[in-house]
Order: sequence, then structure tokens, then C-alpha cells
Amino acid sequence: MTKAIIGLEIHGYLETKEKLFCTCKAEHGAKHAKPNTNICPICTGQPGCKPMPPNSSAIDKAIQIALILGCKINGIKNMRYPSEAKKRCRPLVPFRVSELRGESARGTRGPLAWQRKHYSWPDLPKGYQNTLSGPHAIPIGENGKFLGIKITECHLEEDPAAWNPQTGEIDYNRSGSPLIEIVTEPDFKNSEEVEEWLKQLITNLDYIKAIDKKAGIKSDVNVSIKETNHTRIEIKNVNSITNIKNSIDIEIARQEKELPVHQETRRYDAQKQATTKMRSKEEAQDYRFISDPDLPTIKITKARIEKLKKSIPETPKTKLEKLIKKYKVPEKSAGILTKNIDLVEFFEKVVEKTKNKNLAIRWTTEELLSVLNYNKITLEDTEIKYEHFLELLELIEKKKLTELKAKDILRSWKEKSQSPKNIAKKSATISNTEEIEKIAKEVIRENSKAVKDYKAGEEKSINFLIGQVMRLTNKRADYKTAREILVELLK
Repeated sequence: MTKAIIGLEIHGYLETKEKLFCTCKAEHGAKHAKPNTNICPICTGQPGCKPMPPNSSAIDKAIQIALILGCKINGIKNMRYPSEAKKRCRPLVPFRVSELRGESARGTRGPLAWQRKHYSWPDLPKGYQNTLSGPHAIPIGENGKFLGIKITECHLEEDPAAWNPQTGEIDYNRSGSPLIEIVTEPDFKNSEEVEEWLKQLITNLDYIKAIDKKAGIKSDVNVSIKETNHTRIEIKNVNSITNIKNSIDIEIARQEKELPVHQETRRYDAQKQATTKMRSKEEAQDYRFISDPDLPTIKITKARIEKLKKSIPETPKTKLEKLIKKYKVPEKSAGILTKNIDLVEFFEKVVEKTKNKNLAIRWTTEELLSVLNYNKITLEDTEIKYEHFLELLELIEKKKLTELKAKDILRSWKEKSQSPKNIAKKSATISNTEEIEKIAKEVIRENSKAVKDYKAGEEKSINFLIGQVMRLTNKRADYKTAREILVELLK
């Protein structure tokens, strides 16, 4: 098997309301804003327009991401002397995040200066991109490690516009949107490792609402095989985890047949399932990085880092262990719950106050998720209160509502929930055997073929007959009672 060396440069849209250097809405991905509606002279690069100070929310998100990735945070503002006796003869030493863990304070760099990264493409109205990357830049976070993969750095930058090379049209809606770029060391050995690692990364970042998951991620993928003496091929702007995995497999197969001699940049064609050459690989000097005189440097306080650190929830791994050990949730169901922070926190509130934990597990992982998936929404897109969900479970448990009727109520909550108690009064479960028997006899009279099939050994026919009882009672008949009565009558 070919030994591959793979590294990633992952880009994701930060979940902020405004763009990085102006107050235009940061809408992208699935939000479908009309082209060129969320724009202003700043994000379209009009002559003479100066950027506003960088979006503080975007900086906070970038710091939180760096913390999750185990990075050292740069740009720390708080300064101190290493000791009172030597303060006249030694320079100021800044705090670093590791000091919060009792480690040495040395190693932090800062403040963080914005750079202009120059290149000439129609999607870049200013002729340069503002970024915290480059040979002279200091990233927000560096030297981290996440799930066994070393992180070189993570930095903040602005997104270019969207250019359609076929039509020549440019949409500036996303121009200036805040992007996080996560650069890994070339620690991956195959596409399967990349796929699983990216899934875990996105789940962890989703827990802190850091990136716009609906907009997806894109990545520059660096691939080489050992037979080429590490001649690096970069595949630009590959979107979706599936395409990233496929592009790696295709590029490894290509390099096995045709060993690269020079570094180059390629693009991935998902329809043709191939990578094609774009240009020779650029070096840092090709971008002519210079510091931006119009933007202030970023200084980060120790208090700000501590506050952001405290706001980070438990990791998916911690949540998974907690669900299995504390609440005795089966591993498969626990895995479903921990994929979304809103869902797992919703479940924790429910399970803490219910007596029937098995019912809570089944209705959260099956019924609630079914409603969300059918409507293509997440829990955060709705206003379903856990108190109302608890009431629904209690009504089922006390047999005041049939599960079929409860499912109807849950489906009606796709936008907003309400107390099911009033509905339950009108939809109370029918358990009276005489009433159900009367309806069952009517069903038997009107469905002679199903009755004949059942008596001939077609066991499935009983389900059809029960369904007819449910229809006539508006799903209020107790399922178990209805079945027993029908079986008895059919003898």
C-alpha cells in the first residue's frame, strides 16, 4: 500500500451576524441572500473606503477554536516582569494560555498584526485579502494538537467574493465574511483518517457554535507520496468531507502512475472524478505580504481568554461517556445524541426530570429526530421547549395519550411547541373495552377480505385491522387493548 503524506488547510465561515470589517450581514451558504444585497463600499473595495475595527465576535470565535484545538494563544495583552528583582534589566514577558495550566509563561508572541495578501483575481476587489497569516504574521493560535493530529496554526481572515468564471458574474455578499483557517501538519496517512477526523472536528466546533455548519467547510488538500521525495501537490478549494476524501484517493492514484517532479496546484473535478492542473505552486513571496496600516493590531487579555474558556461546553467525547455511564443510554443512542449539542443538552434536561428514561431515550433519538429530519431542520431552528416534551412523555406513560396521537402532536411542533395537556383532554386514550369492541366489530364487518386473509394464516392482516380501529377512533384507541379484542373476536 502506498505511503501517503497528507495535510489540510481547512476554511470555515465563522458564525457571526456581521462581516469582519463592516456591519453588513454575514450571510452565506444555505441562507440564499439575493446576489449583491449585503454589501457596502467597504466590502466591495471602493476607493478611499477604510475598514472598520475587526469584528470582536469573530475574534472570540477564533480564540475558542484555538482553545479546542489545544493551541497556544498569541497576542496576550497582560504583561509582567519575571521577578521584581530583575525587572530593570529584563524585558517584559507576556502571559500565555499554558500559564493558566501552571506552565511556563515564555513562548507567547504578539500583538497580532493584520497582513495584506496580494493576488489578482476578479473575486478580490481590493487587490489583496486581509489575513493574520503569512511569513511576518502571528496567528491567533499555534502549536496545537487535536485527536492525535498536530495543528500548525489557526488564523482569522476575510473571505473573497464569489466569482463565476463561466459567466464572469461576481457576488459580493460573502466578500469580507470572517473565515477561520486551520492548518494541520502532514500527519494523515490516508483519506479514511482525514474523513473521520474532519467529522469529529466539525462536531466539536458545532458545540461552541463557532462555524456555520450549513455553509459547510472547504479545504486545500496537500498530498504527496514517499516515492516522490515529498513533492507536494496542493488541491485547492475542495468542498464537503466526501469530496475531500475522494480527491485524496484520486490524487494518490494519479501520483502512483505519474510521479510528480515539481510542486503544483490542482483543482478537483467532482463530475469527472479527476484532479487537473491549475498553476505552479505559489510561494509566500508571490503574495507580497505587507502589514496593513489601516487596521489596528489585536491584543488579547488574559481575562478574555479565561471567560471564553469557561463558556466552552463539555466535549462530545465527555458527553458520550456521561450519557452511557450516568444515564445508562445505549452506546448507539448516545452516539446519535452527541452529534448535536442542542439535542444532547435538550435530552439531559428531559432525562433529569423523567422517571421513564427508556421512553425519553426512544422519543428523543427516534421520534423527535424523525420530525426534525423530515422537515430538514435542527432543534435550534425550532422553539420546542423541553417542558412541553416532558408533558408529552408523561401523558404517554400515564396512558392519557396513545403514542400515535402523541406523534401527531409532536409533528405539529415543527416551528413551536405548546402544552399538550389541553389537546390531551380532547384526544384522551380510549381504554374502555366495550367501546373498542363495538368499533372492532364494525371493522370486521367492513373488511371481510382482511378477515379472511387473517384466518387463512396472514398474520400481517391483523395490523391492517388495528389500523382501521385507530382510524375510526382518531388514533385514540389503546393499541394493546384493540389488538386483544380483535384477536378474540376473530377466533
